[in-house]
Amino acid sequence: MPVPIIIDCDPGHDDALAIMLAAGDPAVDLLAVTTVAGNQTLDKTTLNARRVCTVAGITGVPVAAGCARPLVQALGVADDVHGVSGLDGPRFPEPTVDVVAEHAVDLIHRILNGHPEPVTLVPTAPLTNIALLLTRYPEDASRIREIVLMGGSTERGNRTPAAEFNILTDPEAADIVFRSGVPVTMCGLNVTHQALATPEVVARFEGLGTPLGRVCAELLTFFASTYRTLWGFPHPPLHDPVAVARVIDPGLVRCVDANVVVELRGRYTRGATVVDLHGYGDRPVNARVAVRLETELFWDRMVAAVETLGARTA
Repeated sequence: MPVPIIIDCDPGHDDALAIMLAAGDPAVDLLAVTTVAGNQTLDKTTLNARRVCTVAGITGVPVAAGCARPLVQALGVADDVHGVSGLDGPRFPEPTVDVVAEHAVDLIHRILNGHPEPVTLVPTAPLTNIALLLTRYPEDASRIREIVLMGGSTERGNRTPAAEFNILTDPEAADIVFRSGVPVTMCGLNVTHQALATPEVVARFEGLGTPLGRVCAELLTFFASTYRTLWGFPHPPLHDPVAVARVIDPGLVRCVDANVVVELRGRYTRGATVVDLHGYGDRPVNARVAVRLETELFWDRMVAAVETLGARTA
């Protein structure tokens, strides 16, 4: 049976493909797409989610807007990575998918309590919405099968030397999630940097011969340009779909058990995920931490999902 999931996102080029993977792969059942401020402001990330659902023909899946700012600090967007719109590159038509008149946190709460089985949450964004859910509705923890998130790193950061963007944008929210007691799987930079969108990968999307395949190729081409400029990457890493892939088939993303603590006060390390891979301290295991991606199989599932969606909309 497909695993029921909710994606909480801030599209974002890689979020866009994560939504497509979740909607196009038969191993998961996408129940909702919720948005949060992160890569861009909330109004832009929500518009982008509507755009992605429209071009991918994703209907019948509610889209809801959530928190417009982090719990404590001011919002800092990633327009240097994702552009002014948050989804620069393709020219999107006017979206036909609209948002529901319900806050994202309340929508997640309603779905969790109305679904016949526990639901997996897949946050590919700052964890503000998820932390607010766990704080406002603590009883919902028992209705969450697991939280499989894209964020953090066992190594270096990508927004500061120590911190990855999603965690750094709202460290207090991340701290709440990792301390919640809900099963957490962290797909950090150390594993998502293995999902490189090489020219051969881009050609596979173009080779689908569908408008959606071309949109994906254009998204990756723009993403490649900013990664080259900012970090000198020859090919861009596709972060967020890795978290979806872990839910689709745990064998695609190998994990180890570890304790993860979010640094909240360090002058140079705020937002860092301190991952104890070797049991140095006496803190208990509170997360599965992704360490290895089956890259070829990952891209096979990603391209197949886009092919499935593209066939529906062609």
